[in-house]
Amino acid sequence: MNYTEYFQLTQEPFSNAPINSFYFNSPTHSRALNKLIFSISNMKGLAVLVGDIGTGKTTLARKLLEHLPEEEYEAALLVIIHSNINPNWILKRIAIQMGVESPADEKATLMTQIYQRLVEIYEEGRKAVVLIDEAQMLSSKEVMEELRGLLNLEIPGKKLLNFAFFGMKELDNVMELDPPLKQRVSTRILLEPLDEESTEGYIRHRLRLSGAKRMLFTNEALKAVYKYSGGIPRLINTICDNALFEAYIAKLNIVDDRTVEIIAKDLALDKPKAPSISEAETPSQVDRTLSAIDKELEKLK
Repeated sequence: MNYTEYFQLTQEPFSNAPINSFYFNSPTHSRALNKLIFSISNMKGLAVLVGDIGTGKTTLARKLLEHLPEEEYEAALLVIIHSNINPNWILKRIAIQMGVESPADEKATLMTQIYQRLVEIYEEGRKAVVLIDEAQMLSSKEVMEELRGLLNLEIPGKKLLNFAFFGMKELDNVMELDPPLKQRVSTRILLEPLDEESTEGYIRHRLRLSGAKRMLFTNEALKAVYKYSGGIPRLINTICDNALFEAYIAKLNIVDDRTVEIIAKDLALDKPKAPSISEAETPSQVDRTLSAIDKELEKLK
């Protein structure tokens, strides 16, 4: 027996695998999705979504793809898994995803093929969209320049291609590699963690979809999950999954706050976070501290 059987669940409720059916439409995710759909449906060119690790960027990208019906869009999702991406690779990959047959190796010919295919899609009455997940990995000025070149493909008065970049906050720095591309960003969205109310709703939502016949966390446990996860969905999943297993081992009927505290300690989530740059001493404060130390050392000489 495992904890799913013990708690009479039909499946694991807190897997970190991106399962579209588990998508939770929190206010922050709903706002982000609506802004992305607006940008794409109106052919704005380039939308950028950034967020911390585990906030649900990949899940949102997949959900967005679901919202783009084939009869209206030629849409593709590219996931960048390493930073050694060269311009030819990204152009060929986009060409393949857009339906170009036998993409050429020579860049000029390849760009012509892509342009012709985009025109075909437009004449079919559809819109071409490329979603790029983990876009912060595209840390090359040359790649950014090629993406800008694709955005420039148009017919009079009409853009032929939309991009939506999903990435960590470092993506803002990557965009700086090609300022003209950054200027083409029509929509930038910051994906925030869930608040306490949405965290509780998220947990209830996942339990319900997993067949839970009752609430398996006390109110105090829910508050503790929010405290240690900071509202980051990936951490919520990790804490809740471990807490359910811990409760099963201890033969508890419900997860209480003590169980969550144990899990937080095991996962080292109870440690105080290192101060951010904004919370740390400012340069002037550091300078004053060093100056005071120098004066004390002078007295000792």
